Amino acid sequence: MNRLVLITFTIFSTLTSCSNYGQLKVITDLPGSLKENSGLVTYGDSTVWAVEDNGNKDEIYQVNFKGDIIKTLEVKNGDNDDWEDMAMDQAGNLYIADIGNNANARKNLVIYKLPNPNIEPGDKIDAEQIEFNYPDQKEFPPKEDRLLYDAESLFHHENSLYIVTKNRSKPFKGEAHIYSVPDTSGKYEATLVGSFTPCTDWQICQITSIDISPKGDKIVALSYGKLFVFTEFTWNDFSKGKLQEIDLGVRTQLESVCFLNDNTLLISDERSHGAGGNLYSYSLK
Repeated sequence: MNRLVLITFTIFSTLTSCSNYGQLKVITDLPGSLKENSGLVTYGDSTVWAVEDNGNKDEIYQVNFKGDIIKTLEVKNGDNDDWEDMAMDQAGNLYIADIGNNANARKNLVIYKLPNPNIEPGDKIDAEQIEFNYPDQKEFPPKEDRLLYDAESLFHHENSLYIVTKNRSKPFKGEAHIYSVPDTSGKYEATLVGSFTPCTDWQICQITSIDISPKGDKIVALSYGKLFVFTEFTWNDFSKGKLQEIDLGVRTQLESVCFLNDNTLLISDERSHGAGGNLYSYSLK
């Protein structure tokens, strides 16, 4: 009887563990030292580059699909105030979004532009600074119903960087704003491109990362459990395109998404309360 109970419990635990990740396929556990990973990019090989957010080192990490850190680079003139996402351009440049702004009070928002880290021979890498402000933010912080200026999402297209905000307003209505800035060093007032409302449940509808497919015909935004896939859009405002909502069936702290190829996503989550801290794949149907 005890053996039967043990077998039943083991089977149940296995099924429960698998179901915790919903539609996501686990590639590997991420290193424990990256438990607060907040951004991913891949150059199409079997590795990702990762960063951590507020309070962590001014470093980027190359991690293979076995979960090993194989290269670490210090960003020489990059101060990790709150690094929240990464992006890359077709030339191989890497962008780090220091745009985390939980209290909506920052006046030092910046995106760091780095050369291709894969070919950096040393253990340090230079960074140019793209500083910007939001044109419609007049108070630092604004009132609770206007907490619209946190952001964790960045992607690159042609000569522009696109930032999507994370709504922290109370009451929560879910609206995310889209801004763009040039991809060259300087100080800019961002351009408000548009906005969209992915959904209205604050627990699962805040946008935490975004990426564009290699062909440029799909944009995928990530939240704490869902994907929002834009297709059939124009660059005047991609939010006006067709939007598909996908429930991933997982409620861990999903923080990062990037395209491995046109139909496969890489997704990571922070390790929190004994769950997550993994690198996953997801195939777009």
